[in-house]
Amino acid sequence: MLALDAVSFRHPGGEIAYRFDMEVEPGTIAGLTGPSGSGKSTLLDLVAGFLTPLEGDIRLDGTSLLPLPPERRPVSILFQTANLFAHLSVSTNVALGVSKPAATPEAIERALAEMGIGGTGPRRAATLSGGQKQRVALARTLLRDKPVLLLDEPFTGIDAAAVAPIRDLIAGLVESRGWHGILVSHDEDDIAALAQRHYRLEAGRTIRVR
Repeated sequence: MLALDAVSFRHPGGEIAYRFDMEVEPGTIAGLTGPSGSGKSTLLDLVAGFLTPLEGDIRLDGTSLLPLPPERRPVSILFQTANLFAHLSVSTNVALGVSKPAATPEAIERALAEMGIGGTGPRRAATLSGGQKQRVALARTLLRDKPVLLLDEPFTGIDAAAVAPIRDLIAGLVESRGWHGILVSHDEDDIAALAQRHYRLEAGRTIRVR
């Protein structure tokens, strides 16, 4: 289980004192909603290690993640933009940030095929649609195979018809791999489709909705 236990934080000069409490079972996704500035990105940054809490703990299967720097945390992030280098090939983009033993040409092609875009490896990322770019980012996440997946508005800017299949891919990966997902989204449909638990941020506090 991924647990945020009484995690507190305040940005320098900030007015809001955040306190986050959240649990995410393996193979499930917790949805996180709230108005702009409520602390959604702050929570993700704390889990990823980009920020350090003032108090509290973040644990994965009982082991604290706080001593680990960001590059050593068992975390992958899927951003609202696919975070690809447009001038590089799809295969090269998939391999970025993946350990060399896991990033063989065969493994990359299998990951792309599993994401429904097999054969696109030689293409430049700039030639892909928004939905295809997110599938490339998911293929990279698949090869990284980290037990914590942070989803930061991952469907923003993607054609509505392409969203449902990508939701299904994400849900399937999290469930089959036993990952722990946190989904930040302003779209209640995303939360309803993907999240087994729903937390809302109000006045800097996490409130469980369901």
